[in-house]
Amino acid sequence: MEIRGRTAVVTGGASGLGLAVARMLDDQGARVALLDRDPERIRASLANTSWLGFDVDVSDELATERAFNSIRDSLGPVSILVNCAGIATPGSVVRKGAPMPLDEFRRVIEVNLLGTINCIRLAVAQMVQANVSDPHDCGVIVNTASIAAFDGQVGQAAYAASKAGVAAITLPIARELGANRIRIMAIAPGVFATPMTLDLPEKSRNVVFSAAQSHAKR
Repeated sequence: MEIRGRTAVVTGGASGLGLAVARMLDDQGARVALLDRDPERIRASLANTSWLGFDVDVSDELATERAFNSIRDSLGPVSILVNCAGIATPGSVVRKGAPMPLDEFRRVIEVNLLGTINCIRLAVAQMVQANVSDPHDCGVIVNTASIAAFDGQVGQAAYAASKAGVAAITLPIARELGANRIRIMAIAPGVFATPMTLDLPEKSRNVVFSAAQSHAKR
């Protein structure tokens, strides 16, 4: 795809992987919009740029729809979507003999999986309606799964389930959207230092990084 002049949305774009992707897209000439839940990081990310930023929970259907409409009206229809927004709230399913609060599991699924499909559906509608003249690409979507989808660690049941869901939806959606010249793919990063991983409780952080180091030695 010719990135220059295209409108790109990056969720979770105010820090970590999302911010790095937003900077790369900007360097390639895209018109960039960020969706994130950290107002301070959004403000810092927008400094000295022409980007747009929205304080939006991607699992919120109406708020996300309003953000995408604003992006279309300000920058033009979305051609590129990179889904990086995610949370990694750790927790065992049984704690000292008591069941985990189901809302904790539900919240991770809502943000990581439902938030991803929420943004996909809104971006795809704009891609299809715009019907750009590029004979090869009407749009591109990149989903962020995780190595945890295939090799989750203790305390990662919710996170692993959500990321396995992200990986699983990508192929059927790719088959659905191929006729519209829209490509969709998923990446599955390993562990690296971002605000999400560094903000984990110390015990959970140690489990995740120790597992990553163990895999690296194999």
